[in-house]
Amino acid sequence: MTRRRSRKATWGCLTVMLLIAAVCCAAPITGAISAVVALQSAARDDGGTAADIPPRMLTAYKNAVQQVGKYVPRCQGMRWPILAGIAKVESNHAIGRTIAGNGDIRPRIYGVLLNGSGAGGNTTAFPDTDGGRWDGTATGERAVGPFQFLPSTWEGIGKDANGDKTADPHNADDAALGAAVYLCGNGRDLTKRTQLEAAILQYNHSSEYVANVLGWIDQYTAAAKSPDLKNVSGRVRAVLEVALSQRGVPYSWGGGSTNGPSTGICCSPSGKSGADITGFDCSGLTLYAYAKAGISLPRTAAAQAGVGKRIPAGLGTTALKPGDLVFFAYAPGRDSTIYHVGIYVGNGRMVNAARPGTQVRLDAVNAMSGYAGGARLL
Repeated sequence: MTRRRSRKATWGCLTVMLLIAAVCCAAPITGAISAVVALQSAARDDGGTAADIPPRMLTAYKNAVQQVGKYVPRCQGMRWPILAGIAKVESNHAIGRTIAGNGDIRPRIYGVLLNGSGAGGNTTAFPDTDGGRWDGTATGERAVGPFQFLPSTWEGIGKDANGDKTADPHNADDAALGAAVYLCGNGRDLTKRTQLEAAILQYNHSSEYVANVLGWIDQYTAAAKSPDLKNVSGRVRAVLEVALSQRGVPYSWGGGSTNGPSTGICCSPSGKSGADITGFDCSGLTLYAYAKAGISLPRTAAAQAGVGKRIPAGLGTTALKPGDLVFFAYAPGRDSTIYHVGIYVGNGRMVNAARPGTQVRLDAVNAMSGYAGGARLL
């Protein structure tokens, strides 16, 4: 038994703001798990990164995959997207907490007190089993850590993953490894959908929960695959290769030029400064990638919509081809309200510099709201 409710993650939206440097801004994104979720991830050859996951948490997930075989030798198919899917629903990857180098998460993450009061959806009282050691209270039980284990469950599956001699559910490494061990059971084959579903159902006995987690796992898995460019050539390929090579470069408000990543300016509508960050904003990335193919673009996303052959939003995303610019607007149909631009790579995905606090990555086109069509320059 782990947790009695999932939480939804919501990101704030940034509004259009044209400063002297004429930068582009980020999209409003919502993480409503039960809907078609907006994937915030990017692929790399090392098995994938995900820009909505704090790097230290992603490291913990990957380390757990490497270590789980010591404890469940017969387990097959454990992958970091599985752990990421669970942690996304349970705690939004501990976003908002401080994650120390050793993996300790502060402040600690506590669920509601499971005293049968109905708060948070709990209707059954669970007596205290840890004297408050992990859940901070001796009056009952509550789920703890980024994977939201009950102390009684943690007692049976908790593992020391970081070598500090303590299995701590509030430590990213330990919690991720404990989750991997729990999901593996006595030796599941998680490459089989039915066994993966059974593992998630064991984690939380709710069909809605299973569907939510599977949605995230599927999208993280898809985004971890590098795009196939074998049928793309010429200047289109040059643009895509340049853009894809920048994955992992930080978002910087006002950052990026025809020469590559650069420090940005202060400040975005949310108050985020790019002045100390070397990287790209959305239109800075497109400016750089297309410059490498000999195409000069204006600096803002809205202005870039006036270059090349416009692809109306009404034609849908199936009208897009690799190399096209992809636009998003607060009022689709009014190009003056365009707030964001990406580069389409095919299969519903784009190279994207999304917003402050993220990195250049691959995203689903529908990760951003207000699809406003595209532009074909090549």
